[in-house]
Amino acid sequence: MEYIFSDKVNTLRASAIREILKFTADPEVISFAAGNPAPEAFPKEAIAEISADLLKNDPILALQYSVTEGYTPLREFLKGWMKEKGCFHPEFDDLIITSGGQQANELSCKVLLNEGDTLLCESPSFIGSLNAFRSYNVNLKGIEMEDDGINLEALENVLKTDKKVKLLYLIPNFQNPTGRTMSLEKRKAVYELAQKYNFIILEDDPYGELRFAGTNLPTIKSLDTDGRVIYSSTFSKLISSGFRTGYVSAPSEIIQKIVVCKQVSDVHSNIWAQVVSHRFMTTVDREAHFNKLRDIYREKCELMCSYIDNGFSKTISYIKPEGGLFIWCTLPDDADMNEFCRRAVQEYKIAVVPGNSFNINENDPSHSFRLNYSTPTNDNIKKGMEILSRMTREMFD
Repeated sequence: MEYIFSDKVNTLRASAIREILKFTADPEVISFAAGNPAPEAFPKEAIAEISADLLKNDPILALQYSVTEGYTPLREFLKGWMKEKGCFHPEFDDLIITSGGQQANELSCKVLLNEGDTLLCESPSFIGSLNAFRSYNVNLKGIEMEDDGINLEALENVLKTDKKVKLLYLIPNFQNPTGRTMSLEKRKAVYELAQKYNFIILEDDPYGELRFAGTNLPTIKSLDTDGRVIYSSTFSKLISSGFRTGYVSAPSEIIQKIVVCKQVSDVHSNIWAQVVSHRFMTTVDREAHFNKLRDIYREKCELMCSYIDNGFSKTISYIKPEGGLFIWCTLPDDADMNEFCRRAVQEYKIAVVPGNSFNINENDPSHSFRLNYSTPTNDNIKKGMEILSRMTREMFD
């Protein structure tokens, strides 16, 4: 029979990244297209020990239903940890555990926006969140970026003309896909615009702890004085992506609505993962672990960048990140980026992600592509970047 899908999903398409990853089933393909943590970054031994103790001594805690808001000890730990960072204001904020940062962003959109309301975001931006927002039939508008983050003039021009703007979605630290970091001046300016034009900021910060260069910057949430910033983050890049354990710090009225929507969605997040996350964060030397992660990604990033600096065609520019997982490369203006990405995976056996995958409108032109350095081994970075370097010289020199 012919199936008629709902308006909310009829226009959604599979992630281009997931489609590209199908090519990686070919054992000859080296993938720079994923965004997974490095295999050596997982604290496997600590997770095994904590899990064994939990299942031996308190198994029902890990196996039984739990409350929607999340495992209470984990929530209380996060409130304290976030307060130290300025991301939790006890006088008006609350906190909920979510199934990864993706659900945090999706539920924030669900509770605040009606169909036809405007949601602004950086352009390009994270495809997972974009598809979540699209599923609610919001008016999604992208604002171009500069080297230090979103273009403030372009942002305010939209705010002056569009009176239905309710939410601005930002990834200030090591943005996915561009790797850019928003300057402190722009963080302050964006918050002032939120006050002036009365909208809410959704600050997505999955990579904040993965800074391996430069100076730590205050979150936008730390500037929040009147309850207009939602802060979402996750343990996916710090402990385990498979745990699907994220969290949201936001004004309590917003959290109350998210709780109700989450009950409809999945009742509660994986309780075993929540307990293990809590015990890891409170019994293991977490700062030593984070430093290990930073060392891993610093080495991988510098290795990949060395090939871009010394091997790529000089016609290609790139953004060197201070943290996170991604490098954003830009081809010459007259280059066919999609053809470049196709040839890379089919002829040269190197998978990269085409930049238009992250556009608000995928039909808009892009001359960029995204590289990931966290997932491949160092040996594969060397091998793959040598091949990709040769390809760029052959095509553009």
